[in-house]
Amino acid sequence: MPSIKSVIISCAGVGSRLGLAKTKALINIEGKPLIAWQLEYFKNVEDLRIVVGFQSKDVICEVLKYRKDVTFVYNHSYFENKTGTSFYMGARHAGEYVMEYDGDLIMHPDDARLCLETQGEYIAYSDKTSDEAVYVKTNPAGDVTAFSREEGDYEWTGPACIKRDKVRYSKENVFNILEEFLPMRGLKVRACDIDTYADYERAAKFIKKWFGL
Repeated sequence: MPSIKSVIISCAGVGSRLGLAKTKALINIEGKPLIAWQLEYFKNVEDLRIVVGFQSKDVICEVLKYRKDVTFVYNHSYFENKTGTSFYMGARHAGEYVMEYDGDLIMHPDDARLCLETQGEYIAYSDKTSDEAVYVKTNPAGDVTAFSREEGDYEWTGPACIKRDKVRYSKENVFNILEEFLPMRGLKVRACDIDTYADYERAAKFIKKWFGL
């Protein structure tokens, strides 16, 4: 089912906490780079935008092995800003709704499909898995009511979908942009954020389980 929304993958960061000396889009998970797994999720998305920065040439070359109709957006100041800037840059001139997807995220393919097919605005979250998580607090209906660095009901992994006109410039993270609009509908997904080497090992186990490898 083709998506009616633009999808923005933020791949500009250095990934220094992971310690593999390469941007996380290019780390190898079960035989192929992370970005390749993500491109499979979004193969039917017409307007796919990938924000690049660190090792941009290598990321672009890798993406072009899989599809040629991607819009690349450069975040040249990736050392001075975070994912909020990349999301803002990718969202310019996009569709009415923009779905943000962090370049360090592995998601169950059925849940990636759910995110694409869900209409309107939402914030996705998962069970707590990561070593250095940002948490979300939810109400009984499952809506996201707050973000926290200390505690919460679930882990904020993204993705999130929001009207393009609401995306404001921020040098901080995507969740800092979303905070203004809380509470927002929540979607519970199966996902693994990759920030540390332990997260990386955990993601490989999820991939094996989800894809029957």
